[in-house]
Amino acid sequence: MKRAMKPIHPGAILREDVLKPYNLTITDAAHDLQISRKQLSEIVNEKSSITTEMAIRFEQVFKIAASFWLDLQRDFDLWKIKESGKIHLKPLTSLRA
Repeated sequence: MKRAMKPIHPGAILREDVLKPYNLTITDAAHDLQISRKQLSEIVNEKSSITTEMAIRFEQVFKIAASFWLDLQRDFDLWKIKESGKIHLKPLTSLRA
């Protein structure tokens, strides 16, 4: 059974709604965030997840709440795991003594 539409990766939001409007290169943004260019590139290209620490960095530099970034990442991660079909457990049917 197909689930809801795939949530957008937070890296896409960062790329399209933050970096592009402000004409920021990955190199410049990485410098401002005090991280490597490679680390930011992997997020922007949707290959890496946003950690709590990264969300705090985004909040401080871009003034967008850390919880916003973490909520996007959580929704993306939950969808990805559910879509993978790797977890198949039986629901608990009664209390165990």
